[in-house]
Amino acid sequence: MTHYVIEADGGSRGNPGPAGYGAVVMAASDGQVLAEAAEAIGVTTNNVAEYRGLIAGLTAALRLGGEGASVAVRMDSKLVIEQMAGRWKIKNEGLRPLAFEAGALARRLRVTEWTWIPRERNKHADRLANEAMDAAAKGLTWKAGGATAPDALDKPPAGQQTDLLDAGTISEISAPTASVAAAQQRAKGTGWAPPTRVATSLLLLRHGETELSLERRFSGLGDAELTANGLAQASAAAERLSREPYRPDVIVTSPLKRARQTAAAVAQRTGLDVEVDEDLREADFGAWEGHTFTEVQRKWPAELAAWLADPTTDPPGGESFATTAVRVQAAGERLVERYAGKTVLAVSHVTPIKMLLRLALMAPLESLYRMHLDLACLSLIEYYADGPAVVKSFNDTAHLR
Repeated sequence: MTHYVIEADGGSRGNPGPAGYGAVVMAASDGQVLAEAAEAIGVTTNNVAEYRGLIAGLTAALRLGGEGASVAVRMDSKLVIEQMAGRWKIKNEGLRPLAFEAGALARRLRVTEWTWIPRERNKHADRLANEAMDAAAKGLTWKAGGATAPDALDKPPAGQQTDLLDAGTISEISAPTASVAAAQQRAKGTGWAPPTRVATSLLLLRHGETELSLERRFSGLGDAELTANGLAQASAAAERLSREPYRPDVIVTSPLKRARQTAAAVAQRTGLDVEVDEDLREADFGAWEGHTFTEVQRKWPAELAAWLADPTTDPPGGESFATTAVRVQAAGERLVERYAGKTVLAVSHVTPIKMLLRLALMAPLESLYRMHLDLACLSLIEYYADGPAVVKSFNDTAHLR
């Protein structure tokens, strides 16, 4: 039985030009509107705006019904519908990251149909997209119900302004109706919180040195321990994190030993307990575990080339970046919701930390190939309950000098 219907649209006044998207989620049984989302997204094309509308709709449905909820998707974009149904190839490289993101969300749901509908049957989503673009043209921000507010009211304090989070965090969903309250309580990372200017700070600490990292070998789910130098790096990070303005309220770590040892050093200095979150573990590199890049290139040249070219490609027996992204995004959302307004230290690995940073920056999965993180480095993201996220630091190693 289909529980929800998603209708989504996007538009660009000029193609490319000022653009926006709209999405509505309705109960399949009676057509009752359960959630709306809309946003002006700057200058881009119709196709990009339509994909962003789809992503917003899928995210809203996931928040309402949780993992595995049954949905039907209807749009007047033939391109998006046919590509998501797998009937058309994605030829525009600029759309590929958006299609990957939408596909990852769709796999967390159960999509029963991808249906093209005429524009006249997609009026609700079209209206939302146009409302968002009209508001932006007046220097305002779209709010649920068609109301608008000055942009300044929806942004973090001066000097901390940024775009909204990736569609994984929808800030423009309408207030829940009584008929879906129970479903929202079951949904993971509901996001039903009032606007606030108080940030939830997520400090991201990469673990210290291991023998595998020292020799530049693939280090995924293998449980390597910190070297003596790695323990010293962890201690240096702990000393810095034991002082303001960094001192955390909560410490959460990957289950892998190198991360737990690093987290333990901080816990010893701060007196905090350490929580373990399985979803903060490193990506599974499968058969490449323990090998150097050169060794992999010699033994698996075709597989490595495919992996470097496409983040949805798995290493032999391993886990793709696209798959990793789903669980890491869920972990980030849980932490931000559970510890709203607090400073959370998450001790993890290269891939999960890059994932959280690229989500905050609304960057495509391919951006992972363009980031570098040193051992025991710190990065900081601040999240606001009304949507925006700010990357305040990246690969900070001042404590190691």
